[in-house]
Amino acid sequence: MTITTRIGPSSRARAILTAMLTAGAIVGGLLTVSGATAGPLQRAQAAFAREDFTAAARTFIPLAQGGNPVAQAYLGFMFEYGRGVPQSYSEASYWYRRAAEQGNGTAQYSLGLLYDKGFGVRQDLVEADKWLNLSAASASKGSREYRTRLRDAVASKMTRGQIAESRRRALEWYPQPELPTTRVAR
Repeated sequence: MTITTRIGPSSRARAILTAMLTAGAIVGGLLTVSGATAGPLQRAQAAFAREDFTAAARTFIPLAQGGNPVAQAYLGFMFEYGRGVPQSYSEASYWYRRAAEQGNGTAQYSLGLLYDKGFGVRQDLVEADKWLNLSAASASKGSREYRTRLRDAVASKMTRGQIAESRRRALEWYPQPELPTTRVAR
């Protein structure tokens, strides 16, 4: 299955979008094979794939608020690029962080890049390197080399002490799934 989507000049955005669409297609294909009907997440992913971002946002928002890390990562992307929701780096960082804390590699990658540039968060190379390191560690073989190169590019701007601190934080980090009943006030 080939997915072609145009969302602007950013190769990073295209890479994230392709990863999200591929994951959605795999999940959707598994549901079709098993005979199960599509749930809200799969419907939102299908709307996203059709570039019906407004419909996707309407479905992703309650799922994300309920703690679904995949929906949170999609919502982070949508806020980062203004797809179906107003463009807001601070909202993007909020949703990416919630998903990243639960171990979502795409969100960890995106959050790391926001920290690198200081978009929606205070610029912090140590946090950027930590999230990019975690993202590279959990990436598929096809994405690992690219994510590792980005992490190393960020590390090239850091002192040895900052790199050591970042690696310490990454080693001490562990995923913290949100409880389904958790309500986070915004």
